[in-house]
Amino acid sequence: GTAKIVENMELGHNVMHGQWDWMNDPEIHSSSWEWDIAGVSAHWKQTHNYIHHKYTNVLGMDDDVGYGLLRVTRDQRWQPWSVGNPVYNLLLQLFFEYGVALQHLELGKVTQGGIDRVELVRRGREVLAKVGKQIAKDYVVYPVLTGPAFPLTFTANLTANMIRNVWTNMVIFCGHFPDGAEKFTTADLEDETRGQWYLRQMLGSANFEAGPVMAFMSGNLCYQIEHHLFPDLPSNRLHEISVRVRALCEKYDLPYTSGSLPVQYLKSWRTIAKLALPNQFLRATADDAPETA
Repeated sequence: GTAKIVENMELGHNVMHGQWDWMNDPEIHSSSWEWDIAGVSAHWKQTHNYIHHKYTNVLGMDDDVGYGLLRVTRDQRWQPWSVGNPVYNLLLQLFFEYGVALQHLELGKVTQGGIDRVELVRRGREVLAKVGKQIAKDYVVYPVLTGPAFPLTFTANLTANMIRNVWTNMVIFCGHFPDGAEKFTTADLEDETRGQWYLRQMLGSANFEAGPVMAFMSGNLCYQIEHHLFPDLPSNRLHEISVRVRALCEKYDLPYTSGSLPVQYLKSWRTIAKLALPNQFLRATADDAPETA
């Protein structure tokens, strides 16, 4: 489980952001890295590096706002199936790598005709090939190689993958959904300047407190605010720059959202649980809800 977390968070995520491309090492380069999860690296670089980081927390633009499954802001219209928010989140945690794999298919847009069928089939084949490869490696080949220990190896690999999935989900959600992490609408993008883009990254992200070990295990995404400001900055420099970012926030009276990991995680769950209900059952509005800064 630890090995898979390190490969996913500190290596895969940061390498594919291009943080180490300056070394010109072909084995540690964003163009060649394929990580040890069900999601296709090329797909993730499009949905995450480009769409998520450009349109951070913009409803209707950034699929990471609820992953097409969760209601995480009052600006999202409540639907009857939203009552299952906590259940969906639990399932997404346990099988997060498959959620990442499906994200680029944009299944929510298929029924609306927003995706060309030929393109959908092409993406689908790439997803099935990667998922098949991962399942064969973790649940067939490696267990077979251990002979009589097949059941133990199978369950150990399943447990390790779920440990990685839950941890990855926790780190990402603590960076985007606790109280203070703003959500935006497309109206907020009108005439957005470069400076306002940086401001939106700060307002839409949240940190959690971590020492050196926790920072390493989270891929340094305990500094999510700094990562969103400078996504291709090498992860080991985020702590250093966080001091300057915090000072700027204090100087200009801007919120710098941070807290302990358990608190940030529980706040994320609280928001997800609350928004399973229609707005008329909630006290606050989208403008003064606890989850807004």
